[in-house]
Amino acid sequence: MIIGAIIGTIVALKVEMTGMPQLVAMLHSFVGLAAVLVGFANYIHLAAATSPLVGAEKVIHEVEIYLGVLIGAVTFTGSVIAFGKLQGIVGSRPLLLPGRHFLNLSLGIACIWFGVEFINAENLEAGLIPLSIMTAIALIFGVHMVMAIGGADMPVVVSMLNSYSGWAAAAIGFMLENNLLIITGALVGSSGAILSYIMCRAMNRNFLSVIAGGFGTTAGTASSGGSDDEGKEVVS
Repeated sequence: MIIGAIIGTIVALKVEMTGMPQLVAMLHSFVGLAAVLVGFANYIHLAAATSPLVGAEKVIHEVEIYLGVLIGAVTFTGSVIAFGKLQGIVGSRPLLLPGRHFLNLSLGIACIWFGVEFINAENLEAGLIPLSIMTAIALIFGVHMVMAIGGADMPVVVSMLNSYSGWAAAAIGFMLENNLLIITGALVGSSGAILSYIMCRAMNRNFLSVIAGGFGTTAGTASSGGSDDEGKEVVS
């Protein structure tokens, strides 16, 4: 912990104010990755316990693990892409794939399906398979979600990912039965969501359109402050 605090202090002191959004996005990715790792470790520990949970208590704990890993994976890759866009490593234009909303819906349904399989698993090996597949799906979803959002909306995305990281931390708190993590995670999650909504209102953006990567728009509609014919990268 001390080493991490020292590294964080040095990095924060070296970063200029103009680079703060990138730093925040990078820190969000760490929270998401931590949620994924803690979720897997907690599930393995739960399966290897001498007195494993049973009944409703087992189901509730597995739901906590599953949601924590899901939110953490989306936060991790989404934050990495947001960092890349803010830093100029990744193109700022939104990547609009054909049928992207159907793809998002399919990924969401798949996560629900594998969640049911995870909860109904009878042993560790059977549970790790759907949990691992869901993690891969969530990682892909995080990339696709942020890639479909234009660079002009990145401040809202960073705030939204801040909310996600808070809920991921709250999920970790439930897994570890840590009230402090639950409270702080809920505070960060709710405040991040409210801030994202306020920023969308101030920027004259539709909140759902931003978080869904241009939901309800066509290729000819500008969602990143540009003209109708520029600012979007459409893949056909």
